[in-house]
Amino acid sequence: MESERKNVVRVGSRKSELALIQTNFVIDSLKKIYPEKEFTIVSMTTLGDRVLDISLPKIGEKSLFTKDLEEALRNNTVDFVVHSLKDLPTTLPEGLAIGAVFEREDPRDALVLREDIKEATLSALPAGSIIGTSSLRRTAQLRGSYPELSVQDVRGNLNTRLKKLDSGAYSALLLATAGLERMGWEKRITKILPCSEMMYAVGQGALAVECRSDNAEILTLLSPFNHVETYCRVLAERSFLKTLGGGCSAPVGVSTKLKALDSDWKLSITGGVWSLDGKTKVTDTLEKTFTQIKKSQKHKLSPTEDNMNKKIKIDDNNDNITHPLAELDNIIEKNNGNLNCEESSKEITCRLFCGLIENKNIPVDVIMKCEDLGKELANNLITNGALDVMKVTQDLIRNSIKSS
Repeated sequence: MESERKNVVRVGSRKSELALIQTNFVIDSLKKIYPEKEFTIVSMTTLGDRVLDISLPKIGEKSLFTKDLEEALRNNTVDFVVHSLKDLPTTLPEGLAIGAVFEREDPRDALVLREDIKEATLSALPAGSIIGTSSLRRTAQLRGSYPELSVQDVRGNLNTRLKKLDSGAYSALLLATAGLERMGWEKRITKILPCSEMMYAVGQGALAVECRSDNAEILTLLSPFNHVETYCRVLAERSFLKTLGGGCSAPVGVSTKLKALDSDWKLSITGGVWSLDGKTKVTDTLEKTFTQIKKSQKHKLSPTEDNMNKKIKIDDNNDNITHPLAELDNIIEKNNGNLNCEESSKEITCRLFCGLIENKNIPVDVIMKCEDLGKELANNLITNGALDVMKVTQDLIRNSIKSS
């Protein structure tokens, strides 16, 4: 019985269709190299799912879509939880860590126009056309670029939002491209918005697996999926947001690129802060070059070719690729049996970077430079008045709450 229990992994998930699709994607990926494991889903609703008649910033809770799931982790009700990384605060509750970040899909936002005006563009919509979004970031950027349009809050899961669009309540919605693609609704997308037009949310497009930071078995299980390029990008993004102190209550957007040059790697990050009406913005771009980024093996479950949107594949015919478990054994052996943790005489402690467990496939100096790049960008924006812009927005939200 004890051996059977060890082979059962309890996975926490929100109950929405998209959340379950994402959770099953992670489970299916894990099953391909851990066929002996049994994964069971423990689904639940979160505060963000239950309160649908109030805009996200007005609820006043930073962990709207994660707190209930994190409580289950801390109570040992589940072994790990699958999140959209953009929903996870940059500082996690004590004892929890992001054990893996899966390869990122398209992080950009998508414009979804109502079917009867599908061929239109934002600039061609009549003045007063209603655009639905629950994001302050999208709201501010839209108002700055298209002040003639009316941006209004829309809540609910993807299914609910699209029903509201189709009913005629909105002319268009702004949604995450990755979510629509995971649902198989690519055909609903009118246009994927370039970053020059709409910077995306920190971590958008990536799936994160959160677990207890002292659970070496689960950390070991997740390690092969901690995608190197994605990790570098989202660490810089999370460091940027953490230094600014932003979240759902501030219009903050980013865009990152990690490019392989002839002999180096270049990580660039653009960040922005907007006033709620979009008339004021503070932006900057920084980049850093690395002589190398130690990439994980192109193993069967985490391809690293240039196509960002590629799904996980298995190549059973390639006998020359080191299996991730063999690579994992080497890492564990070098660390005296511990994957991402250092064991003291009293307890196991893990090194975290903005909630992300240290990725052992990346030199630690590269990890620290990615984190520093985000901090430096945020400090540049702060020097140029970003905190004043954010404070005005937060004051407006507080006053709105008091008057409602």
